[in-house]
Amino acid sequence: MSDASRKVIISCAITGATHVPSMSEHLPITPAQIRDQAIEAAEAGAAIIHLHARDPNDGRPTPSPEIFKAFVPAIAEATDAVINITTGGSTRMTLEERLAYPRLAKPEMCSLNMGSMNFSIHPVAAKIESWRYGWEKDYVEGMEDMIFRNTFKDIRNILLELGDNGTRFEFECYDVGHLYNLAHFVEQGLVKPPFFIQSVFGILGGLGTDPENMVVMRSTADRLFGRENYQFSVLGAGRHQMPLVTMSAILGGNVRVGLEDSVYLSKGVKAETNAQQVRKIRRILEELSFEIATPADARKMLGLKGADKVTL
Repeated sequence: MSDASRKVIISCAITGATHVPSMSEHLPITPAQIRDQAIEAAEAGAAIIHLHARDPNDGRPTPSPEIFKAFVPAIAEATDAVINITTGGSTRMTLEERLAYPRLAKPEMCSLNMGSMNFSIHPVAAKIESWRYGWEKDYVEGMEDMIFRNTFKDIRNILLELGDNGTRFEFECYDVGHLYNLAHFVEQGLVKPPFFIQSVFGILGGLGTDPENMVVMRSTADRLFGRENYQFSVLGAGRHQMPLVTMSAILGGNVRVGLEDSVYLSKGVKAETNAQQVRKIRRILEELSFEIATPADARKMLGLKGADKVTL
């Protein structure tokens, strides 16, 4: 049974690398837009801010450290939220490109996809009537023939290199097998509790959005790690965002929202800012008598090194 007296961490993924600007005019793409939306999301109650970068000229995903530097330090200066930098980047980036900024920043947290997989939203292309930029159509349609790569060696190297700087991880698990991949690294001694497991539902190539799948992921993680050793969180893609993350809290977990995961606030209504989604889930959680974790709470719950040990 869920403990309503515990604190729930809200993560907010600001822009990602999957959605394209033609899907929403509100998707932040410039450093200023990413900065402002991240700060507003933190002020609304997000304890963790998950960040990707985009080329400000046309919104395409970029691993450029210079572009990250144009907004990450400003976010850190304006808020005490935990800064979580992607190591996933996009399916078009090499591992070296994906690690370029995390190596420099040595952040408190990085996301880490727990396996290679088919990862696609290519069916969405048929629903877009007008493309804002020339690169977008090929990018979305091309996902049908792309694989996101994170081999066991890739994961091990990320854990060793970034972990040596005290960075901890948002372990993104898109399927049950990813939990077993995580268990492998626990057995190797490369991952120690408390783990932060982000279960992802609704991406083509991973687990679907059936509520039963969440129970499978939760119970499997309990069996592999012991509930006392990890924090569970849920990311629901698209229209499934709010129902699934609410279910996560009820099952004793945490929640992630943001325009990376869904460009909508409700059916047929696009979110104009990330903060709108944060405010909505915060209201739902507080009406269910859950307390929202502050950044200080999140750092304690996840065993983070602290913002003062980061070189953003």
